[in-house]
Amino acid sequence: MPKEQAKRAKLVIGNWKMHGRLAENAVLMQAVATGATTLQKGVRAAVCVPAPYLAQAQALLGGSVVAWGVQDVSAHTQGAYTGEVAAGMAADFDATFAIVGHSERRAYHGEHSDLVAVKAQRALEAGLTPIVCVGETLEQRENGLTEQVVGTQLEAVLLVLSEAQAAKIVVAYEPVWAIGTGKSATTAQAQQVHAFLRAQLAGKSAAVADVPVLYGGSVKPENAEELFAQQDIDGGLIGGASLKSNDFLAICQAAQNVSV
Repeated sequence: MPKEQAKRAKLVIGNWKMHGRLAENAVLMQAVATGATTLQKGVRAAVCVPAPYLAQAQALLGGSVVAWGVQDVSAHTQGAYTGEVAAGMAADFDATFAIVGHSERRAYHGEHSDLVAVKAQRALEAGLTPIVCVGETLEQRENGLTEQVVGTQLEAVLLVLSEAQAAKIVVAYEPVWAIGTGKSATTAQAQQVHAFLRAQLAGKSAAVADVPVLYGGSVKPENAEELFAQQDIDGGLIGGASLKSNDFLAICQAAQNVSV
């Protein structure tokens, strides 16, 4: 295993998206919390739940090895912004992570990279770890624009953060064409983009070069270990598979397998 990879912990984060109800959440969280007790040092697991279920996550996952987070935060700290969830509100429920800039937010809610950068700032100010999502569409990939697109998306965030702040983020590369489609980038494709993002992070500072860079895009038990074995892939942001405890735990185990 390359030396650079060995010193970085693996991180597996579930993104439940707009799924869940109290009863089924309880079964899922309890199963994940129990199963994750077998994870060793060097692997962290978390789930990002819909905001209404933060209290439930706090109650059921508190004291376990599984952290929890929110799927989005407002660019505002408080005020007359009906329906918005402030980062500080998520922090009140001991959340650790906040996803910002997910492709679904960019596509369906018109979020641009400058707004994502502000959301990352608000998350950090509240003591949350922002998971900054970047990714290209199929058309952009086919036109050879992958690095230009993801580089521009990440740069917007890095520009507004100090070196100390940037060292506290997580980056998630999610090719839009592979999210929820059953398709996944090949390990070579994913590693190439991750290496590019790692170099961009290193341009900010040496400390920033070591922030976790996760892959998201139809990660499943069958392909997780091969993906996570790549030098610059530090784990995954898991969508559909995070809704099934056995699949999510198998992906966590894949991270464990390549971290030892």
